[in-house]
Amino acid sequence: MKIKNRLALYFTIISAVILLIALAAIFFTFSSFVKSDFYNRLSDRAKVAAQLYLEADEIPVDSLNRVRERYLKQIPGEVVRIYNDRNAPYFIKDRQQYWSDNVIDLVRRRKEMEFTEGDRQTVGIYYNDNQGNFVILVSAEDIHGHHRIEDLIEIMLVMIICLSAGLFFVGRWFAKKSLEPIDEIVAQVQQVRASNLSLRINEGNGKDEISALAKNFNKLLKHLENAFELQQTFVINASHELRTPVTSIMGELEVTLNKRRTQQEYEQVLRSVLSDAERLNETITGLLELAQVDMNYTQAILSPVAIDELIWELADYWNSKAGRGLFVVNIIHLPDDHEKLLIPANKALLSIALNNIISNGYKFSDNRPVQCDLDAGNDHISITITDSGIGIPPGETDKVFRSFYRATNVKDYYGNGIGLYITAKIINLFNGTIDARSNRGKGASFVINFPV
Repeated sequence: MKIKNRLALYFTIISAVILLIALAAIFFTFSSFVKSDFYNRLSDRAKVAAQLYLEADEIPVDSLNRVRERYLKQIPGEVVRIYNDRNAPYFIKDRQQYWSDNVIDLVRRRKEMEFTEGDRQTVGIYYNDNQGNFVILVSAEDIHGHHRIEDLIEIMLVMIICLSAGLFFVGRWFAKKSLEPIDEIVAQVQQVRASNLSLRINEGNGKDEISALAKNFNKLLKHLENAFELQQTFVINASHELRTPVTSIMGELEVTLNKRRTQQEYEQVLRSVLSDAERLNETITGLLELAQVDMNYTQAILSPVAIDELIWELADYWNSKAGRGLFVVNIIHLPDDHEKLLIPANKALLSIALNNIISNGYKFSDNRPVQCDLDAGNDHISITITDSGIGIPPGETDKVFRSFYRATNVKDYYGNGIGLYITAKIINLFNGTIDARSNRGKGASFVINFPV
């Protein structure tokens, strides 16, 4: 059963139960009123009977006739009996005792009593008169009341059936309208294929559970896209980057083996092979690092990382590795609340990202000082790493973050174009942004921003 039908059914059942309870309360109230009203009528009949039979000698003839015309119209199945002190019928002779002595004595003790005998209702009163003490019992069946109750039951059944049907269709309409965003998500999800994992579900502008579902599904798509990209990128890049140095090594060795060479020529070939082997080793290391980072990227465990503490740790590391005073930290602004310096991240991955930028700064500036500026406000954290190297050529500042891309002015430097690609992936994982800025020949700056 579809959710919309299930919700409509639950809504109908709950509403029908509430309606049944309300109608039952109305039914019992009405039934009690009808029964009570009929008891009152029987009580009036008993009092009229007392006036007609016991007080007739004290009432004028005209008044007695008016009372007879008004009150003595028979109720269907009515029985009236008057009993004296000996529990014998009086005035109205009974071929057989209609009520037992126990009932008559009980009325005499209680003075007035109402009770039910099957479908009949009975009222008994004790009446003290100058002719003696009498018990008057009046009994009848409220046929009209029963008909009214039966009509009420029929009306209630029709109401329950019609209202339940109406409630089901109204509930289904509401359920359909409420679940329309989910239907839209399902329609969009059906378009997702392995070839278009970049597709994202519309998250809308709401803050309800459906928007949360869409956001979490988009996160899942992002991780799946990264996993597929990992496989494709690794295979493509590995086949491209590994083939070049291997082909170069094989070609040089084949040419060298074609004829005998001098020692100087052999040494030159070995140096060339060694250079290609170093490049091959660096490429393999970069590919393995890329694979490791991508694996951690899809399952990184986030925890609060203090940016200022991380930067001071990096300063200690690089001042000891590159030389004291070669890594300069400049604190521009710090917030009063230290909590504003915490971001949800993976410290190991974040260290890899920053170290890639710093190591490039030393490499492309021939080991000249690298500066790190920290500017932390109440709503952002900005880290700027600046070197004094060769810079980035115009039009290539966005391209340096692509995998295996190397700027046109770095051919004389070892590298494989993976470092900044890894850095950008890590920064994006922690909801940050990274931009490259450069004046060619005057160094490069990398600006990293994290929201607080």
